[in-house]
Amino acid sequence: MKENWTTEFIPDLNGKVIIVTGGNSGLGFESVKTFAGKGAEVILASRSKENGEKAKTEILEKVPDGKIEVAQLDLADLESVRRFVKNFQQKHSRLDVLLNNAGIMTTPYFTTKDGFEGQVGTNHLGHFALTGLLLPVLKKTPKSRVVNVSSMAHKQGKMDFNNLLFENGKGYSPMKSYGRSKLANLLFTYELQRFFESNNIDSISVAAHPGVSQTNLARHLEEKLFFKILYPVFKFMTQDAAAGALPQIRASVDPHVKGGEYYGPSGFNEMKGQPVKVQSNSTSHNAEDALKLWEVSEELTGVKF
Repeated sequence: MKENWTTEFIPDLNGKVIIVTGGNSGLGFESVKTFAGKGAEVILASRSKENGEKAKTEILEKVPDGKIEVAQLDLADLESVRRFVKNFQQKHSRLDVLLNNAGIMTTPYFTTKDGFEGQVGTNHLGHFALTGLLLPVLKKTPKSRVVNVSSMAHKQGKMDFNNLLFENGKGYSPMKSYGRSKLANLLFTYELQRFFESNNIDSISVAAHPGVSQTNLARHLEEKLFFKILYPVFKFMTQDAAAGALPQIRASVDPHVKGGEYYGPSGFNEMKGQPVKVQSNSTSHNAEDALKLWEVSEELTGVKF
């Protein structure tokens, strides 16, 4: 396994089809740009079609031959997820990589179109449904992979199946919900890998996290006084979006990656550094919780794998 992995190690991606959710900004934007630069056909999925088109234009200035298709996808609306998949399947018969990158962080309490708490609903349930609905095309594509983007915040996450979605805001705090949604991403990754193995499906399920990266995800923290005071320190300890995207890019296209692995930065506390294989906490490896979450997710979304 290369320790000092860079985008130079990415193989030629011509003929590959890759979906990136939340591809219009931050880590998703950098991922789309990198994949397009290596010849892949990239579906840039964005909640706002307009922002997606803007991002595409910007990327094409740097990668003029890039094959990028913008598609509208709102993970907080299962109807939108179904529509996206239907449109995708009409145009494509293969899917090499599904990069479940989109996410929201530490928002005030709200519910999705389907009545789920916003962060768990968007970050986990939306991607769970998307993955399940794309399963037929993933199965048909040899050596396909699903990459879920988690966070160091998974370590703060706790599953509570009696109040998974903080009903009516009960017990809600922005960080508690965010941690839970990121823990859910990992539980889902590992359970999906077991699902692929037990059903002899030629796909792998991998996870990644960006360390602490400068993206617009932290916008709900930026107004806070402590954030303004600590910003110079924060800037020193973090990396830009291009570096933050490397773990998920590596997880998506490095041929040496194996199912069930987790990638993140190599530096102090995994905050920044080279993209390497890292370990998630023991809670994320709780197979009982993973199975329970899977069953509950199928029930809530109506998407059966």
